[in-house]
Amino acid sequence: MAALAYNLGKREINHYFSVRSAKAMIHVNTFSRVADFLERNEAKNCLVDKHIAFIGDSRIRQLFYSFVKIINPQFKEEGNKHENIPFEDKIASVKVDFLWHPEVNGSMKQCIKVWTEDSVAKPHVIVAGAATWSIKIHNGSNEALSQYKMNITSIAPLLEKLAKTSDVYWVLQDPVYEDLLSENRKMITNEKIDAYNEAAVSILNSSTRNSKSNVKMFSVSKLIAQETIMESLDGLHLPESSRETSAMILMNVYCNKILKPVDGSCCQPRPPLTLIQKLAACFFTLSIIGYLIFYIIHRNAHRKNKPCTDLESGEEKKNIINPPVSPLEILLQSFCKLGLIMAYFYMCDRANLFMKENKFYTHSTFFIPIIYILVLGVFYNENTKETKVLNREQTDEWKGWMQLVILIYHISGASTFLPVYMHIRVLVAAYLFQTGYGHFSYFWIKGDFGIHRVCQVLFRLNFLVVVLCIVMDRPYQFYYFVPLVTVWFMVIYVTLALWPQIIQKKANGNCFWHFGLLLKLAFLLLCICFLAYSQGAFEKIFSLWPLSKCFELKGNVYEWWFRWRLDRYVVFHGMLFAFIYLALQKRQILSEGKGEPLFSNKVSNFLLFISVVSFLTYSIWASSCKNKAECNELHPSVSVVQILAFILIRNIPGYARSVYSSFFAWFGRISLELFICQYHIWLAADTRGILVLIPGNPMLNIIVSTFIFVCVAHEISQITNDLAQIIIPKDNSSLLKRLACIAAFFCGLLILSSIQDKSRH
Repeated sequence: MAALAYNLGKREINHYFSVRSAKAMIHVNTFSRVADFLERNEAKNCLVDKHIAFIGDSRIRQLFYSFVKIINPQFKEEGNKHENIPFEDKIASVKVDFLWHPEVNGSMKQCIKVWTEDSVAKPHVIVAGAATWSIKIHNGSNEALSQYKMNITSIAPLLEKLAKTSDVYWVLQDPVYEDLLSENRKMITNEKIDAYNEAAVSILNSSTRNSKSNVKMFSVSKLIAQETIMESLDGLHLPESSRETSAMILMNVYCNKILKPVDGSCCQPRPPLTLIQKLAACFFTLSIIGYLIFYIIHRNAHRKNKPCTDLESGEEKKNIINPPVSPLEILLQSFCKLGLIMAYFYMCDRANLFMKENKFYTHSTFFIPIIYILVLGVFYNENTKETKVLNREQTDEWKGWMQLVILIYHISGASTFLPVYMHIRVLVAAYLFQTGYGHFSYFWIKGDFGIHRVCQVLFRLNFLVVVLCIVMDRPYQFYYFVPLVTVWFMVIYVTLALWPQIIQKKANGNCFWHFGLLLKLAFLLLCICFLAYSQGAFEKIFSLWPLSKCFELKGNVYEWWFRWRLDRYVVFHGMLFAFIYLALQKRQILSEGKGEPLFSNKVSNFLLFISVVSFLTYSIWASSCKNKAECNELHPSVSVVQILAFILIRNIPGYARSVYSSFFAWFGRISLELFICQYHIWLAADTRGILVLIPGNPMLNIIVSTFIFVCVAHEISQITNDLAQIIIPKDNSSLLKRLACIAAFFCGLLILSSIQDKSRH
C-alpha cells in the first residue's frame, strides 16, 4: 500500500483511513494490486491463536466470507443467511465468527456487553456495522434514524471499552445503486445511508472525552462502492471483487503492525517510545543545551579577548592567543551533532513521517548504476604513496567500490536474482577477509596486544551500532555485520595474544616460531569446523547471559549462527594469506617496486592467467546454482577463490599496483558507516523498503536522500573518531576508569532492557 500511496502522492498515518488517501484508491482494479499484498501463509501467521468476530447485517456477512476466504479459499458460502456462521482453522488455530445482528438495537448491545465482562474471552478483532435493515423495516422514517442514534450512543461506551484491548472497527454503510433495488428496498436511498453514516461517525468519534476515539471508522469499502456499486447484482450488495479488496485491506490494517511490511507503512501504528529511548532523548537534549551554553560563554569570552587598536601607535595589540579546543567542548559538540542526526534517523524510520517505497528489481536498476560508478571510479585515479600489495589506498579503494555495489544491490532489491546474490556474498566475505588480513598483519608486525588498541578497535566498530540500538529500539544482532567483525576481531586477538605470543620479530630469529604459529592457526581452524557443524554447542555458548542479549534475534541465536557459518573460513583465509605474504616479503621473494610485476614475467603471466580463469569459473558456478540453500552450503569453501583471484589480478601488474581510485577510496574510509546508516535513512523500514523524502519524483528522491545519507555517514565517521580520542585515552589508569564507567553503563542498559522485556510480555 505504501508504493501505491507513493505513486499517487498520498499518505495515511497510523490506523485511520482518511478520506483523501482512500479516494486515491477508489478504483477496484487499482485496489486489486493491494489484494496481492498478503499471501495466505502470511495471513495465517498473522492470525495464529486469534479470534475475529464480525457482527452485523448481510453486508458484514459478505465481508466475513471474503475475509475467511483469504485464510481458506475453499470455504463455501453455505448455511442460513440469517443465522450465526462459525469458521475455525484448527491447524493455524484461527477462529472467525459471523454474528447475525442486522440492527443496532438491544440484541446487538447485549452481544457486545458480554465481551466486556472480564470472565469472557474477548475477540482480538471486532468488525461491526448495520443500518440498511433499520431503514427498510421502518420505511426510512426519521423516527428510525433518531432511534438508531440512541442505540448507537448506548453501544459506544461498550465499543470503547473493548477497543482498549481489542481492535474494533465500525464499517460505514456502502452506497446503493437505486435503479437496481427491488421494490421492498426502494426506501434505502443514498441520502438515508449518508445520514446514518454521519450519525455513526459523530457519535463514535465523540464517545470519549478529552481523547481520540479508539473505535476505528472503516470507510474504504464505502469509497470502493462509489465506483463499483453499479456492477452489483441487486443494487445493495457489492460485487465479489470489491468486497475481496475490502477484506484484504481489513486484513492488512490488522496484520501490518504484526508483520510490519513495507507496503503497510501507512497503516502501521507508530511504535511507543521505550524507557531507554526516552532516556536517550533526554541525554541528547541536555547535550545540545550544554553545547549551546558552552558556545555562548566561549563566544563572549572570545569577544572580550578580541584584539584592540592602540590609539597612539595605530597598531593592533594581540591580547591572547585562542586557546586550544578543550575535550569537554569536543565531547559536547560531538553529542550535539549526534543528537540531531539521531533525531533524523528516528523521523525517517520510526515516526511514520515519511513514506517507504517497495523495491522492484530489474537488471537495468542494478547494472546501469554499477556501470556509472565504475566510470566515475576510473576517472578519479591517482598514484599510490606506496606500491606494496594491499597498501592502505588500495584496501580503502577495495572497501569503497564493494560498499557502493552492496548499496546498489540493496536499493535495487537484487537479492531476488541468484547470480547477483552470490557475487554480493563474495563481497561481504571480502570484507571479513580484510578483517583477518589487516588485524593479523598489525599484531604480527607491531606486537601490540595492549588494551588501548583493543578498546580503540571495538569502540570504532560498535559505537554507532550501540547508539542505534538505543535510539531505534533494535537488537544488536539486527546490524549483523558489526557483530561479525567484532567477534572475528576478538578471535584474531585471542589467537595471537594467548601464550605463547608469536610475532614477526621473535619468529625472525628462529623458524621454529613459524611452526608454532601454524599450529595456532590449525587449532583455530579446528574450532571453527567444530562450531560450524555443531549447532547445539554454538547456540549454547551464545545463549548464555549476557551474550544472549547481544546475539539473539527474535528470541533465538539461529540467525547469528547462520550468518557466522556463512563466512566461517574467510577470516582464517585472510590471516593465512597475511602470514604467507609477509613471510615472502621478508625473504624478498616479491618485487614491490613502482611499475614492477610482483614476480618474474613468466610466473606473473602464469598466475594472472590462473587468476582470470578462477575468477570467471567462480562466476559461472554462481550463475548456474539452482537455489540459495545449495549455493550457501558451498560458499564458505569457495568464496576465497574469487577473493584471491581479485587480489592477484589487482597486484601482480606493477602499473595496477601503483594507482588507485581516490573516488572509491573516499567511500572506503566511511564504508562501515555507510553500511549501517543505510538501514534507516536510505533504505528505511529496516532495509525492506526505500525511504521517500520527495513523493512523486523517484529520481529526485534518490538524489536527495543519497546526498543526505552520504553526508550523515561521513559526519558520523568524524564524530566517532573524535569521541574515540577522548573516551579511549592512551593512559592505562585513565582508560581503566573509563572502562569501569562503560561497564556500569552497559549493566544499567541490560537492567533497563530486562525491565522493558518484562513489561512487553
